[in-house]
Amino acid sequence: MERLEAIRSHYRELSEEISQPEVVQDPTRMRRLGQEMARWETTVETYEEYLKVRSEIGTLHELAHQADEQTRIWAGEEMEGFRAALERLEQELALRLMPRDPNDEKNVLVEIRGGAGGEEAALFAADLYRMYGRYAERQGWKVELLSSNPTDIGGFKEVIFMVEGDGAFSRLKYERGVHRVQRIPVTEAGGRIHTSTVTVTVLPEAEEVDVAVDPDDLRVETMRSGGAGGQHVNKTESAVRITHIPSGIVVSCQDEKSQHKNRAKAMRVLRARLKALYDSEREKELSDERKSQVGTGDRSERIRTYNFPQGRVTDHRVGLTLHRLESVLDGDIEEILHALAAQEQKERLAEAR
Repeated sequence: MERLEAIRSHYRELSEEISQPEVVQDPTRMRRLGQEMARWETTVETYEEYLKVRSEIGTLHELAHQADEQTRIWAGEEMEGFRAALERLEQELALRLMPRDPNDEKNVLVEIRGGAGGEEAALFAADLYRMYGRYAERQGWKVELLSSNPTDIGGFKEVIFMVEGDGAFSRLKYERGVHRVQRIPVTEAGGRIHTSTVTVTVLPEAEEVDVAVDPDDLRVETMRSGGAGGQHVNKTESAVRITHIPSGIVVSCQDEKSQHKNRAKAMRVLRARLKALYDSEREKELSDERKSQVGTGDRSERIRTYNFPQGRVTDHRVGLTLHRLESVLDGDIEEILHALAAQEQKERLAEAR
């Protein structure tokens, strides 16, 4: 209660400060104060609602002790509803007072790789890339392709991209793991259903201030681009491969025609991978951290199954099944992400108790 009172007092101070003439004329200060107010606004509103409900319960408690039997019965019935509301608000406030993941507001680096299933896995990697792109579009976020290794028939052996937007990591972090697809491949003449897997890694973006990279620790190599790419392929040495010698991390990028742009993109990927390494266990190799996210890509490991013959999607972590596969692959994944976030909140509350 003391913490909530302090937050409400601070919020009121911010409200007064942001209305001052000298602040209104300072866009930078206005933006900073506005962002801080937005951070606490819902907590303050929830706390004030909590205080009102608690006050109502106090009033009803007094009425329940009156001599009038009809009033006592009415007050008792009303109190049940208010007590349920009070419990809900207490849980919400407990969650809001818990420490937040410091990465939640960061942009996110997503890496998708075909696992078991060969060409069919690569095709589904392309499907997931489009799914996340459509979801980002629905959120008003920006997607930037950083690196890709396309196949001849439109799939991706690997595709790496950045999603930029408010709270991108807080939503997409639940997508890391093995995604399993069950369908008849376009290359299957006998009409048999195949099971393939795709691994998804989700990392918070690491800016230069987050991860300092010593240039002496890097080995930078340039080469001609390979694979699908039109006339530009193999003409100039625009592709870049960067090796971070201490950790052994290797990042390649060849999607841009400019060597400078490829190097910049490769460095963004490298910083994100280094941040993931440093944030988890500084003594371990990156492969350990990444393996905990994506597993081996074996068919038996999965967080979600996309079954085309039945038109369903099942997230195995929350036991949620949706019979609208087409809309999910079109980026309508909010219901799944909401269920996963709700489960995480429930687990955090249980641990706190």
